[in-house]
Amino acid sequence: MCRRGAARLEPAGRAVLITGCDSGFGHLLALRLHRLGFTVFAGCLCPGGDGARRLQREAGGTGRLRVLRLDVTRAGDVRAAKELVLSHLPERGFWGLVNNAGISTFGETGWLPMETYEKFADVNLLGSIRTTLAFLPLLRKYKGRIVFMSSIIAYFTLGNGIYSMTKAAIERFCDALRLEMKKFGVQVCIIQPGNYARSTKIQPPLSADEIWSELSEEEKAVYNKEYVQERANFFNSILSEGSTNGNEVVDAMVDALTSPAPKARYMVAKLKEKVLVFVCALFPTVVMDSVLSYALSKVKLA
Repeated sequence: MCRRGAARLEPAGRAVLITGCDSGFGHLLALRLHRLGFTVFAGCLCPGGDGARRLQREAGGTGRLRVLRLDVTRAGDVRAAKELVLSHLPERGFWGLVNNAGISTFGETGWLPMETYEKFADVNLLGSIRTTLAFLPLLRKYKGRIVFMSSIIAYFTLGNGIYSMTKAAIERFCDALRLEMKKFGVQVCIIQPGNYARSTKIQPPLSADEIWSELSEEEKAVYNKEYVQERANFFNSILSEGSTNGNEVVDAMVDALTSPAPKARYMVAKLKEKVLVFVCALFPTVVMDSVLSYALSKVKLA
């Protein structure tokens, strides 16, 4: 009733910072918010790259969209982003932070080196926390919004446990932050997309040869090439089924930023994906393990 009855936010004169705008959801959201009238600070890992140049070209010369270098793993980049925002705040101040930057990869637990786990934790988890902590004073001052990009993979994993791990951690961080920010009038929202791999290009296909070449000798002694090939085929087939309509997710992100009563969670997924989440959340673990084990490899290890 609150969502239907109250007026939506007036974007003019309000600033939003988005991370990960080189491509994917962040790129689409930056252009959408600019068209709506927001002042947009678009954080890009490569501010001189094709994605950043395309943003500036499509936004035209209004001056309401600024591309900035923002590697969320670097504290210096985050500080510089905050200084830029502070020096160019519009009249209604800082309204929103969208923690969108993220990376993904495929591989069973023992296939990935510790350095990869550290990198994923730094980008997908600590990067969002690092940016949030820097902008929290502004968000409290202007009673703004914080939007986090999670995934339905936070509930289960199908060969990409490293990505699932970081998204599950983000969910818990948001749960704590959402409750703590209520007293300041700051609202925290989580976006949970299903499979949009073809829209975001966050995960390129991987060949069995690429995976095999990266395995340690210890792992090669355990897994055979037939198993690795089947796992690669399985994961690549999932990627190929991903939706190409990233605007469905952007619609949810916009609602989180503009609705008078935003949802705590926006799940944007196909029906079968929502059913899988439902089974995972409500059924005993043994049931979910059975479902996922059936979907996974049929190749026997030597």
